[in-house]
Amino acid sequence: MTDTYTPPASVARAARKALEARAQQAPSNRAGSRLWVSRATQLAERQPMSMQAVQQMAGFFARQSTTAAMADARKDPTSKAAQALGMCGGSAGRAWASRIIRAHKGTHNSH
Repeated sequence: MTDTYTPPASVARAARKALEARAQQAPSNRAGSRLWVSRATQLAERQPMSMQAVQQMAGFFARQSTTAAMADARKDPTSKAAQALGMCGGSAGRAWASRIIRAHKGTHNSH
């Protein structure tokens, strides 16, 4: 049986807000591929997520730039950067995914 992980309410709220912000934008200012929109919908609806989905989220967060320009872009909730971050659950999503990855590595350690 495959383990699944239910997103906490804080992650769902962030994803829902990002999807709402995205929906209000012109198509040229919408962040996210079909996959990420689907993932954000799963988060917003608190649907159980597979380890692979959690790992994809962790990978997204790992690739995010920490430059001042990206930080400024995220301050505008309508920016593509803010939409993308929110669609993965925002800061709450980053923390949630990190906790799951750490716990998974601890229980599946081959040492």
